[in-house]
Amino acid sequence: MLAPVLSSTIPESLDLESSSTRLVGSNGATRAMPRRLSYARKRQLFLILLAAPAILYVLAIAVWPMAQGIFYSFQEYSLVRPAGRHFVGLDNYIALWSDKTARHALINTFIFTIGAVSLEFILGLGIALLLWRDDLFNRIALGLLLIPATVTPLVVGLIFKAMLNADYGVLGYFLAEAGISGPRGLLADPLLALPTLIAVDVWEWTPLMALILLAGLKSLPTDILEAAQVDGATSVQRFALIILPLLLPAAFLALVLRMMDAFRVFDIIYVSTSGGPGDATTTLMIHGVKQGLEFFNIGRASAVSNLITVCIGVMAAFFIFLVRPARNRNA
Repeated sequence: MLAPVLSSTIPESLDLESSSTRLVGSNGATRAMPRRLSYARKRQLFLILLAAPAILYVLAIAVWPMAQGIFYSFQEYSLVRPAGRHFVGLDNYIALWSDKTARHALINTFIFTIGAVSLEFILGLGIALLLWRDDLFNRIALGLLLIPATVTPLVVGLIFKAMLNADYGVLGYFLAEAGISGPRGLLADPLLALPTLIAVDVWEWTPLMALILLAGLKSLPTDILEAAQVDGATSVQRFALIILPLLLPAAFLALVLRMMDAFRVFDIIYVSTSGGPGDATTTLMIHGVKQGLEFFNIGRASAVSNLITVCIGVMAAFFIFLVRPARNRNA
């Protein structure tokens, strides 16, 4: 009984045997109807189009220059003799290892990075703990604390170079008179120049470290801390067993960001000492810039740039190796 009714309600122009809807003409010819995109597919296409400008920008600004740097590092390429460019394999990297200045620059870079980031983390954590409580004084102090981080590193280097000058500097003159620094100032002393630059970097970037760690402290669950206090845990026990483990994600972010910036430091050192006296403050970034812009040795400069990238990746992996077991234990 239902078969005739159903057959009469289905239009003859629709062929239901096909996976896609087809139109059947009067002469028996069929014509496929275009399928409409589903909502999920439209959303995917929209997100792809939305991200396309950023992807193209990253490819043009970061990926392509990095690929060129890797390519040039395996070549003897000098801007003085551009036509004489040829493939030399690992000679540029071997020359870096055999170059005393390059080895000294690598050591200086690690000393600067480890010293600056360690001091910034310790001081930043202490400041973050002091500003943890939300009151008017702490909000005002936090606003004033961020002033050094807003100053351009180039300007910071010029300011401290003037302040530490032994002849007319606000600090350098009295330090020289007191015998703390030599007659030419701290930045002219081969033994004290690098520690002085580390102190300058600590002055500028400790507020940023404190801000990141303070954000991590603000996100900690207060009920766990209150429960530990009710159970009789001391302040040291709460810090070591609760606060510090829960603060690992924020600490990891702060350490990695500052490590990346400190390892490729350039502005402060270039305007204050230019890598001197001698090679006392020459870092890998300073050495690479000198190779590329002073000696026009693009192959050697590209090798230095790739070495910096590899070192940053290894140090970031080291931080991940340290943080992941601690997070797994806490979980």
